[in-house]
This record gives sequence, C-alpha cells and structure tokens, in this order.
Amino acid sequence: MAQSQKYQTVEIPTAKLNNGASIPLLGLGTWKASADEVGAVVEQALRMGYRHIDEAAMYGNQEGVGRTFTKLFKEGVIKREDIWVTSKLHNRDHAADAVRPAIEKVLRELQIEQLDLFLMHWPVTGNKGDTIEPPIKETWQAMEKLVDEGLTRSIGISNFSIKKIEELLSYARIPPAVNQIEVHPFFRNQPNIDFCHSKGIHVTAYSPLGTPDSASIMKRHNDTPSLMQEPTVKKVADKLGKAPAQVLVRWGIQHGTSVIPKASSEPHLPSNLDVLNWELSKDDFKAISSIKFQARMVDGSMWLQAEGPYRTLDDLWNGEMGEEVKKEE
Repeated sequence: MAQSQKYQTVEIPTAKLNNGASIPLLGLGTWKASADEVGAVVEQALRMGYRHIDEAAMYGNQEGVGRTFTKLFKEGVIKREDIWVTSKLHNRDHAADAVRPAIEKVLRELQIEQLDLFLMHWPVTGNKGDTIEPPIKETWQAMEKLVDEGLTRSIGISNFSIKKIEELLSYARIPPAVNQIEVHPFFRNQPNIDFCHSKGIHVTAYSPLGTPDSASIMKRHNDTPSLMQEPTVKKVADKLGKAPAQVLVRWGIQHGTSVIPKASSEPHLPSNLDVLNWELSKDDFKAISSIKFQARMVDGSMWLQAEGPYRTLDDLWNGEMGEEVKKEE
C-alpha cells in the first residue's frame, strides 16, 4: 500500500479545549519553511493524513499554504471542517484597531473564512519603555471580539509565562484555550504546563525536536548539545527500532501536549506521523523525562532592549528559564 494511502485514514487523537473544540494532538509546524516550499509540504501532509496546520503571520509563508488549501478543497481531497488551522498575531498588530485587520489579512492569505485558533504570538509589541504598549489587556479584548464575530473559533497565547497568564486571566472574558510554548526533553517546561492544565488551558509544544538549527537565529552558542543525538533518546530509539525524532514526537504526546514538529521536506512527513500506534514504556518515558540538561532554545533574546520593557530574559520569562526544572532532579 502506498504511504499516502496508508495515512489518509489514520485517526489522530485529539484534546478537548475549554470551549469544546477538539485540537489534533499531532500537527505540522511551518516555521522557517520558505513560501516556495511550504505549499508542497502542506499538500503532501494533508494527503497523508495530517489534520492540524500551525501557521503565523510572522512566518511570511501563509499565501503558499492558502493556495494549497484551495487546491485540495476544490479537488475534494479534504474538507475545510476536517482541518485544524492555527495562526498567530504579529507583534506589530497588538493595537485594538489593528487586531481585526490583522486576522482578516491572515484569512485572505490562507484563503479560508475562519481560523480554528488565533494566538497572540509573543507578549511583545516592539515598543520601548518600562511597560508594554499597547497593553496586553487591550490586545486580548480585541481578540475576544474576533470570537464574537466568528473570525476564529478559539483564541490563545504563545510564549506566555505563568505570571503573564495569571495577569491575563484576571481580566479575560474568554480565557485562552491554548498556550503554545517551547517543550521538549531539553526544556520540559513542566511548571508552565502544570499551571496551564490547572486552569483548563491546553498546551501545544513547539520545537518538540529541540530546534537544533535555531542557534544562529536566537544568537545562541553553537555548542548547545543536540537533542537528536542525546544518548538517552538514541538508546530508546535504537531499542524500539524508531528514529530519534519519532521518539521525541511520541514523548511530547505522552507528556500531555499537542506537538507540531516542522517537516522541511516531504520525506520527513511520514516519519513524524508514524507515532500513533505505539507508546513509550513507563521506564523509557521516565528516562527521557529525567535528562538533566535544561535550557530554552528559543529564548526570546531578540526581543530584549536596553530601554525595556524586556531588558533581561528574566523580564521576559519571569524566571522560567529551566532552573525550576533542575530542582526536580
């Protein structure tokens, strides 16, 4: 049986969000995919059985995805209601009068009438000063109106610390359905996950493979260890006859999050998808969950400014840099 046929009928597990919607636990990330390549990758993914596509205005490649959606809808390969589509608000569009035009542009690029999930990409607006301007409250209240108007089914946040979520919950009329954050065995982010779950907020894990190629983007040192080469991960993968990437995707699902691995080429797609008919044993999961090295890969350093509002990583993450995870060891 051809691989595309094999995966067309796969049942991807879902999680129920606090608004009743169901998000597929395995999706396709599109960060760093060029506008030229992303359409072909998304098309192949949807033909194989992927049903969750993660996008963002900041990625600059949504038009390629939109052309693919329209093509496959017209061919009858898939229906719009069968796909979960997430996109994210650009940092520059946080003002109350900018939020609606921003999602309208996203919908035009993706060639759909409604998003399943619209996230505030970062708690960052690009302003200089001691406080965020416009305030997060202004942005969130504008996003709530998008739900009222039917432009998105759900709204959520991304890259929010526990403290920032608490502040948002203090005034939110519609609580965030999702917090999309960095999660992988080199940065388990457990306190944030536990807090979100306690508040009924689902967590989507981005960079589930550790984003080894983000060092230059994030201005990190290139000597950061590779999660794909980590001995514990490789040992489990060898024992199971799986690729390290498959073990990491499976770990993410068992860790209680949805995961959105990026596949920059079509050959990676079936490998990432082929994690649904097996599980990590309790011992293997614990071993991977006990890796001592903990560090953010996507640390947000590009948003720091001497003038504020974020002068240090502690300002941005409110102390959630991994040391709280190390205390568990």
